[in-house]
Amino acid sequence: MIQQEGDGWRVSHDPSRGEYCVLVGGQRWAFELTEPEWRDLVDLVATLEQQYRGLVNQLMPEESIELELDRGVWWGCLSGGRNQWELSILLTPLEGRAAQGEWPAPAAAAAVAALRTLWDSQH
Repeated sequence: MIQQEGDGWRVSHDPSRGEYCVLVGGQRWAFELTEPEWRDLVDLVATLEQQYRGLVNQLMPEESIELELDRGVWWGCLSGGRNQWELSILLTPLEGRAAQGEWPAPAAAAAVAALRTLWDSQH
């Protein structure tokens, strides 16, 4: 089992848990994911973060940006300014359970970094 946790976020991967082997969570929420859902979530947040990094230097100090991405069963929204941002995610498969979560700033950046670290450690 691999587990990481910080102020306002947590993520873990435990293959012994069967189908729902990945847990992601925030301050007052958490849900379990399948491997395909996990893979798609990492792809979604990595794309949003990459888009943000490509645009952030164009923002004036008082400006903010909102990026939305709908990919497969996931929807995500990254919003914030030059120095910090928040992230909302929504899982909406055709069948079964749905889930919603959000990480406020500054927990969002730490959570995304942990998601990427966990993903990289597996692949």
